[in-house]
Amino acid sequence: MPYTTRELIQILEQELQANWQGQRWLPSVRERVGHAVIALAIPPERLSMVFAFEDFRAQVHEYQRSQGVSGVIWRTCRFRGGEVAVPEVHGQLCAIEGDKERLMAAKAAVLDFWWHHTQGLNFWWVHPDTRPVTPAELTHALTQAEWLELDATRTELYLGLCWGDPQEYRYQWARPASGCDRVVAAQSLPQAIKV
Repeated sequence: MPYTTRELIQILEQELQANWQGQRWLPSVRERVGHAVIALAIPPERLSMVFAFEDFRAQVHEYQRSQGVSGVIWRTCRFRGGEVAVPEVHGQLCAIEGDKERLMAAKAAVLDFWWHHTQGLNFWWVHPDTRPVTPAELTHALTQAEWLELDATRTELYLGLCWGDPQEYRYQWARPASGCDRVVAAQSLPQAIKV
């Protein structure tokens, strides 16, 4: 029976901890850096830690793909007395076939939570410049999003409108094929912008 998503996360956390405790070592890592000055500036033991974990994580990703172990975890988002389960790809795991569909399947529940708990709040685009967004603009943008992310502070609710590859959407270089635009709901001008 293959490892579960939770078990893989625990294994990765243990491996990362072992790396930072100096229990993993890769000889001759300087040539892997690809830049002579950087390779000389960073101590070889630090380079070894980075590459050892990177190699281990790549093996875990290959295991995920071969065994069909999802990289999606569920997180509870709480705001204004309500809560909703929100899926996301764990930062150390990869998205496998079917994970995008898992993210997309939660869009309606996340959207219901958003509209219900943002009544009376103003909407703002977060990036690149914070500016107001009308409900009509937001409604149009929501039709373009394939899946949604949700995060909260005590007074603000953040909505990520995501599309494309779940493994690449967080990176600016992936635009326009993949990306995530963010909107914040706040009483007035957002105070704790989370990007």
